[in-house]
Amino acid sequence: MNQNQDYNGDALLLGSITRDCIESAYCFIHQKLRVFEFSTNPTQRDDIEYAIAQYVEGMNPQLYLLLSQGRTEFLLDHVNFEKDMHEAQEKLEGMM
Repeated sequence: MNQNQDYNGDALLLGSITRDCIESAYCFIHQKLRVFEFSTNPTQRDDIEYAIAQYVEGMNPQLYLLLSQGRTEFLLDHVNFEKDMHEAQEKLEGMM
């Protein structure tokens, strides 16, 4: 996805996603990603994956759909977790 892409183009999805929702998701994911990237403690990294999974469960469904682009395991798959976190952070930053 192009960084310059206008996320406002998807008015149906964005209509039900508030700015507060986007900012809250960005802050949470940004914070967890920073700790995850520099952590060498496997337990701490697992705890972050768990926290993100719990966050996703309560996340605005339209926001998750927009971020995941329909991928059901987005932010929930251990193998792709860090890559997905970076992608989510970039998308959320572009939406603010």
